[in-house]
Amino acid sequence: MEYVKLYSELLAAEIGGLLTCNEIERLIEKPKFLHQGDMAFPCFQLAKTMRKPPAAIAKDLSSRLQHQTNGSFNRFEAVGGYINAFLNKANVAKELLNEIRQKKNHYGDLDLGESQTLTIDLSSPNIAKPFSMGHLRSTVIGNSLSLIYEKCGYRTVKINHLGDWGTQFGKLITAYKLWGTEEKVKAEPIQELLALYIKFHEAAESQPQLEQEGRDWFRRLENGNAEALELWKWFKDESLKEFKKIYDLMGIEFDSYAGEAFYNDKMEPTVEMLHEKGLLEDSDGAQVVNLDEYELPPCLIKKSDGATLYATRDLAAARYRFEEYSFVKSLYVVGNEQSLHFKQIKSVLAKMDFPWADGIIHVPFGMMLKDGKKMSTRKGKVVLLENVLQDSIQLAEKNIEDKNPSLANKTDIAVMVGTGAVVFHDLKNFRMNDIEFSLEDMLKVEGETGPYVQYTNARAQSLLRKGAFEAGSGEVNLAADREWAVLTELQAFPDTIKRAVEKNDPSQIAKYVLNLSQAFNKYYGEVKILEDDAEKNDRLQLVHSVSIVLEEGLRLLGIKAPKEM
Repeated sequence: MEYVKLYSELLAAEIGGLLTCNEIERLIEKPKFLHQGDMAFPCFQLAKTMRKPPAAIAKDLSSRLQHQTNGSFNRFEAVGGYINAFLNKANVAKELLNEIRQKKNHYGDLDLGESQTLTIDLSSPNIAKPFSMGHLRSTVIGNSLSLIYEKCGYRTVKINHLGDWGTQFGKLITAYKLWGTEEKVKAEPIQELLALYIKFHEAAESQPQLEQEGRDWFRRLENGNAEALELWKWFKDESLKEFKKIYDLMGIEFDSYAGEAFYNDKMEPTVEMLHEKGLLEDSDGAQVVNLDEYELPPCLIKKSDGATLYATRDLAAARYRFEEYSFVKSLYVVGNEQSLHFKQIKSVLAKMDFPWADGIIHVPFGMMLKDGKKMSTRKGKVVLLENVLQDSIQLAEKNIEDKNPSLANKTDIAVMVGTGAVVFHDLKNFRMNDIEFSLEDMLKVEGETGPYVQYTNARAQSLLRKGAFEAGSGEVNLAADREWAVLTELQAFPDTIKRAVEKNDPSQIAKYVLNLSQAFNKYYGEVKILEDDAEKNDRLQLVHSVSIVLEEGLRLLGIKAPKEM
């Protein structure tokens, strides 16, 4: 039942068309405290038209609304310039819990996307470099957004745009030929390739000719040199094997691994199209697209030596993705430092007269910091994601061994809890905030953490087992006074999903499951849920609904919910 809509319709009927239902709906607020009611309408916007003080309007309207409760509302109160509406708790409990029981994990589904396709560019680690904590953000934010968009009726295509091309491969080939061995790379591919990459940059400070050697090897790679291609493919294959171990651990899959190299033969046709449309201009020998009308600096398409750039590649990629998938939206989950780049890409596509350019959306995020500074692979200041995940899983195993040693499937549950802790620690933060890396905070199993939410769900499942709960088909009959805080949270789930998709913000879901967990745990502490009385099964129906919504909320974050912990 959409109570906000119902409230707006009742108000619209009383104010005689001064505001539309949609206008009223946008004005309705949620009171800060439960005892102040469930919805509040501010009358200030009506004061000028009605030529009365807001408080007088509120008093008059609340009096007239008392006769229109419709069984959904108990009463209306004028508080200052607001009309506070109090829902009929027993009726809400009956309707809401029956709805969740019927819809199960589809509760909160929306049809905003109407089965249209959305592509999402996420993760995109660099080949031959370790998967660091710096890449965690794009991976988990992007994965969660893909799940949220699917919940809202979109068909999502997850693209891992691998960093598998560029001058760094010339540097790596140079380093391997100088200092590397096949045995070492085969034994520990990522660690050895990283060590070679760092050693190259350290050596280049005193031997500047190494930079030129690196450029020369990359030029050979671009020209199809057999040795360079063989080494590049080997580095790529070994890296992907390592990356997939991490993705498997986190339960993340992709629809495409088409990286930068995939677009090598697709850039020239894009440059040709820009030329045909008269959009390319010469700038000191380089080719640029002027973006003065967008108040942006020119977008560099080709350097003076003829080399293409990220912009050229991303323009070619955008064209390919539209032709391949016919997307209605194309999201790029890439760090905030690339905001100008994506503004330029979108503007160039608009100048190329592609109507789908409006669907290009950059989803920026803040940095993962270490000691207040950005992590850097080149300088060796990097924390490996695999190490963090393994540390977290080991801590989860230790906690299980200490608190519940007889638990079945301990290893599987430790993986769910350990990886969930790392993912939740990121997603509970608004994506634009920088996050200071702290293994200690990430691995806490109390407070605002993933394990806390998982444990709340496991507690709910335990109650259902102990109470021998069976989901029936009869109506719920709860007075719902003591349950009201939990019911209010359950009711907010669909709106939370809508907000998350509108803002491209998974933290809306993370904060929601924390709030629901806290409300439920408070209820658990105050009420004897398993007391054998007439309302026992109805209370268990509430517990069942909480578990359904917690599991679905965690799923939308890319986190699994164990039934026992």
